[in-house]
Amino acid sequence: MRYLPLTEADRRTMLAKIGVASVDSLFRDVPEKARFAKPIDLPDHMGELEVERAISGLAAKNLGTGRAASFLGAGAYRHHVPASVDHLIQRGEFLTSYTPYQPEVTQGTLEYLFEFQTQVALITDMDVANASMYDGATATAEAVMMANRVTRRSKAILSGGLHPHYREIIATHAHFGGFTAEATPPDPQGKENLVDRIDNQTSCVVVQNPGFFGHVRDCTALAQACQKAGALLIVAVAETVSLGAVTPPGAMGADIVAAEGQSLGNALGFGGPYVGLFATREKYVRQMPGRLVGQTVDTDGRRGWVLTLSTREQHIRREKATSNICTNSGLCALAFTIHLTILGEAGFTRLADLNHAAAVRLAERLSAVKGVEVLNDTFFNEFTVKLPKPAAPIVDALADRGILGGVPVSRLYPNDPALADLLLLAATEVNTDADTDALVAALKEVL
Repeated sequence: MRYLPLTEADRRTMLAKIGVASVDSLFRDVPEKARFAKPIDLPDHMGELEVERAISGLAAKNLGTGRAASFLGAGAYRHHVPASVDHLIQRGEFLTSYTPYQPEVTQGTLEYLFEFQTQVALITDMDVANASMYDGATATAEAVMMANRVTRRSKAILSGGLHPHYREIIATHAHFGGFTAEATPPDPQGKENLVDRIDNQTSCVVVQNPGFFGHVRDCTALAQACQKAGALLIVAVAETVSLGAVTPPGAMGADIVAAEGQSLGNALGFGGPYVGLFATREKYVRQMPGRLVGQTVDTDGRRGWVLTLSTREQHIRREKATSNICTNSGLCALAFTIHLTILGEAGFTRLADLNHAAAVRLAERLSAVKGVEVLNDTFFNEFTVKLPKPAAPIVDALADRGILGGVPVSRLYPNDPALADLLLLAATEVNTDADTDALVAALKEVL
């Protein structure tokens, strides 16, 4: 069976219609020496069933989170996504929709984006949120560039607790965008002092909460120091579920919040697609990147939605656009909105409580293992442990035993030997007591 179901009669009719004798005639403008004299030595095409078997065989070589006790985190978290989420987003009107170039005729798309914005503003405790971005890392880079525009300064200070990928993406934008990004050393102890680094050239300070190493911090004093110096505080949130338990960035005085929304409604997906959350204070709204959907009424007084702000690269103000991100992660944003709607406020808080409780149980069990030291005095659902030997080989040995035992810090900081024995572990609502028992037993054996 071919993927293109054309018969020979179909082909003859098509060739006759365009007035050529054969398919080869379509390539007569290609020099003969540039053509292959015989078929390329590649496997022949397969039918759909054969392809499914082949791909399934390749996938089976991976130890996926769906068939192993998994404690992976470091910016991507496994949560239970209700079946209703996928069922709803696969409706044709959602699955096939794209950027609303004619927003007035895509009221359904604008309505769910409006609801998405409302939810993001509520959980971050900020005034206004946009209609999503690519992911948390690029949203954070956009936040830095926004801070540069607002303050008319060009130096960003990056916390040692900011995810390395986020730091790298900001550094890339800094290189080509003509601003400075000062990255402080990695901070596994959560003891860094960023206030003393702020000066009159600082446009913003970027912190992550909970941090890359798991520490939960109170950013209130840092926000006040930034305000006093005329700089902005940007808080990145890699684990959105934490906002159900941790004081939201807005309540601590953050000026911009950039977050990764993958944890709600979106599967791990081998790294994507994800959905970036972006929220800020109302006074900065005209410098906010991306789209902003607003509520209005039509001539008959009926509720409706419009694109209130949309200075995007595909529109006429290309050079003056606040962002060159050319689309929003609409389907992922919808999945986020459906999941959070299903949870409700009480359910969101309960989910966060379950995550924290699972991590507390895991930390208590691991701290009793000889040679293992839990470094965190605060954490949400992820923390750092210090092992008596390099973490990477231990993680490999755990994988051989069918356990995804966390992320070695050396994987993200490969050139820092001081971090080689550190291991990040995350526990969410999907981790059972049996998972924890298996990890602890296997870790004792490996050590």
